[in-house]
Amino acid sequence: MSDVAAIRQSLKPYLSRPSGLARAMPGPFYTDENFLEVEEQAIFRKEWVCLGHEDEIRDPGDYFTTELVGEPLLVVRGRDGQVRVLSNVCRHRGNIVASGKGNTKLFSCAYHAWGYGQDGALVAAPLMDKVPGFDKADCGLFPFAVEIWQNFIFVNLDGKAAPLAPRMAGLLPHITPFQHQDRISVFTADDVWKTNWKCLVENFMEGYHLSATHLRTLHPITPTSLCRKLPGTADYTAYESHYSPDTPERTPYHPHLPVEYRRHSTLFCVFPSFVVSYASHFTLYMCIRPKGVGEVAIHWGVAGYVENAEAPEVAPYVALCNAFNAEDKEKLETLIRGLKSERYVPGPLGPEDVEGTIADFYRFMADRLARA
Repeated sequence: MSDVAAIRQSLKPYLSRPSGLARAMPGPFYTDENFLEVEEQAIFRKEWVCLGHEDEIRDPGDYFTTELVGEPLLVVRGRDGQVRVLSNVCRHRGNIVASGKGNTKLFSCAYHAWGYGQDGALVAAPLMDKVPGFDKADCGLFPFAVEIWQNFIFVNLDGKAAPLAPRMAGLLPHITPFQHQDRISVFTADDVWKTNWKCLVENFMEGYHLSATHLRTLHPITPTSLCRKLPGTADYTAYESHYSPDTPERTPYHPHLPVEYRRHSTLFCVFPSFVVSYASHFTLYMCIRPKGVGEVAIHWGVAGYVENAEAPEVAPYVALCNAFNAEDKEKLETLIRGLKSERYVPGPLGPEDVEGTIADFYRFMADRLARA
């Protein structure tokens, strides 16, 4: 049996809730190169994948570039206000059109100066009027399927995924009270960690490590003992991380935030790889993309109910995020080394409230990859 076939077999018990003890996945689930290729084709090209917060491109002409499983992408807000995700590949001979981020009225490929509007339409092609039959209308940048949910930008590369919002309906009662729609983007960063993408998704979504890994950063605020899992589905998983009684109110929060939502954060994952924490005062989000079997690309950011990014509450929260991210990075970069060991035997998952979210993630992976 090939490694890929063996991995699929190890997922099959999660096609239905296991009647016995739930166990972690074997090492090749995270370390096998061929399995990553399967994931890229069967999951990341077929599912909705988050690229960032809508407020990152607030004004017409604002854009940023990224990539997803080898596809160069250009995310832009047009003068009509619409957010688009375009192929960042020139329709002439395939060079990259834009890089970085900024604001522009025209995207110009530096190779032969073909120019594209904010909607991806070709507007300039030097000397091409001398080519019989050439039509600019046939040469715009390819548009990918886009959906905006909770102010986040999702792309679907193959254009065939069912709409995202209806699939998230069961999550809304748990997150709507945070009034995320009124939070603005105040910080973004990009990073690459030397671990597998699934290791990071699982780490963000389990509270078991909060008191051990984050003894000085998160344990005093959200200890493992106060985690409570929420019902998950084939499309998402979630849990509440309740605040220690010693934790003061985390402000500023929305005036309509219910009292009970001022004392916990709700963390959720939109499968496969968008992880978020809605706290009373700020949102932390991570857009996670595989960069290789042992590398993960992360676009992460913070949004808050503040007037602007210079508000005095922003810097301390970003500093806290940087501190616990550094702690997670250290652990996940040693984890991937351990998962390569031939002597690793998967152990049992922890109680439902602290690692039931991991079982939900396995069920998602099984649903997509173990039915064949």
